[in-house]
Amino acid sequence: MEDQRSVASQETMDSLSREQLRACVELIESGVNAEAVAAIIENLRKEAAKR
Repeated sequence: MEDQRSVASQETMDSLSREQLRACVELIESGVNAEAVAAIIENLRKEAAKR
């Protein structure tokens, strides 16, 4: 299960611009859970796709 989450997180991060990736790295380095960051990105993309 952990491997699947890791793959999903990596796929999410692979599609980010450098600026977006930098913001994510800063969040993670400040203590935010990497999987939480990936989940937020996925949710934002789903919401944007609905519009």
